[in-house]
Amino acid sequence: LVEMPIPPKAGQCPLLLNVVPSHKGCVRDEDCPKDDKCCIFDSDTLCVPPDFTKPGVCPRRRWGEGTCAELCSNDSDCPNDEKCCHNGCGHDCIAPYTVKPGRCVLPNGTYMCAEYCYKDGQCPEEQMCFRIC
Repeated sequence: LVEMPIPPKAGQCPLLLNVVPSHKGCVRDEDCPKDDKCCIFDSDTLCVPPDFTKPGVCPRRRWGEGTCAELCSNDSDCPNDEKCCHNGCGHDCIAPYTVKPGRCVLPNGTYMCAEYCYKDGQCPEEQMCFRIC
């Protein structure tokens, strides 16, 4: 009888330990209760709730635009569909935008400078935002 390895649990280990671990001295995720993962912090192995990366892309922000405070450290800290994004100075929970699959191709005969959108999510259906200039 061959034992199949148990795959790791979903999510990633958090960068910072900001919760009380459920267990100390784990070796694998399966050693941890519920959905907790076995993570290393300061050479100790601890069972902690995982972080999850939410879909979407953080909007670009200019330096100095946002609040200079760390209001989140990962997507798991944010409500609903919001992501933990750089806001220009610190990090904050911000609604992401969706990048559509595919590649922009400049239409033949295009010579005018026109800007109708800033991101793919502003375009209907499968259309993508393409800045000509």
